Amino acid sequence: MDKPQIIAHIQKPLDYTLFDAKWIPCSAKFVVLGGFARGTGAIQVYEVSHGDVSLVQKVEKSKTFKCSTFGASTLQQRYLATGDFDGKMQIWNLDSMELPVYSVKGHKEIINCIDGVGGLGIGEGAPEIVTGSRDGSVKVWDSRQKNDPVATMEPGEGETKRDCWSVAFGNAYNNQERCVCAGYDNGDVKLFDLRTMTLRWETNIKNGVCGLEFDRKDINMNKLAATTLEAKFHVFDMRTQHPKKGFTGLSEKAHKSTVWLARHLPQNRDIFMTGGGNGSLNLWKYSYPDKRVVEDSDGVATGVVGSVNLLQNVTMSTQPISSFDWSPDKAGLCVCTSFDQNLRVLIVTKLNRV
Repeated sequence: MDKPQIIAHIQKPLDYTLFDAKWIPCSAKFVVLGGFARGTGAIQVYEVSHGDVSLVQKVEKSKTFKCSTFGASTLQQRYLATGDFDGKMQIWNLDSMELPVYSVKGHKEIINCIDGVGGLGIGEGAPEIVTGSRDGSVKVWDSRQKNDPVATMEPGEGETKRDCWSVAFGNAYNNQERCVCAGYDNGDVKLFDLRTMTLRWETNIKNGVCGLEFDRKDINMNKLAATTLEAKFHVFDMRTQHPKKGFTGLSEKAHKSTVWLARHLPQNRDIFMTGGGNGSLNLWKYSYPDKRVVEDSDGVATGVVGSVNLLQNVTMSTQPISSFDWSPDKAGLCVCTSFDQNLRVLIVTKLNRV
């Protein structure tokens, strides 16, 4: 019993497909979004109290919502940025959701993924939102600038457009530096440096990249988790980039099905949860090697990857886990959604002991 336990605290069935859930920072509330069978979109706000959740706010919009982030908002405003099936990126004030505070038709097709940086007191620099779409492009938005992205990464003339499934900000440790990592349906992972506007690194991990997350956004790049189809995830050591070999990484089999996502614990970046297509959750701990850098035969610095250890696993649902989010305020509290149309509030115990 020394191991962490993953306890289902509250389970609530809903009448629509759930694509994403996020804790609202500095509160006991979370937001859930997705789409009704008729093709319209839902945003609902729930509050946790006395061992149950109560609905405090809800809206229905014209198109299904796919993804969301608070990452570019201030702690005072806590505005939610969303991507929908119509290619629109919108920002919402959850206290009055009649009209978005910002809206742009960012992509020609569905926005699969979104991430934010520069808000919540996390990361330096401008508040920015990145979106990735089936149209093959990755765009960076600043909500202070109307209509036009501040950066666009897309295939050149004659190049095949790949479906972008995942995006993540990282390396935002000062006002100038930041990177965007994007993962595609063919297994490509590309790291774009937004300061120099260059492609800094690319690799292919053989299977469609369902999820990407840096362990922290607001530090010198440290680790990157990439999850894929065919039951694998990868962890890259992002501290040392070899000029030829790039970043060193490990791969691990998990869930016996697609690994949909990886989410690092905000209070300890070496612990992370993965969510599987078989409805299971796996809790992992990353351990660093004795030496993080060695010299190769030519005397060039090469990164050394550590190891991962499975701390706990539990099957929550008969359907894939579509989203998972740790509470930024209360360690071990989390919310997840799955395609069985249930939202679940979970508690993970003993995280301070691992």
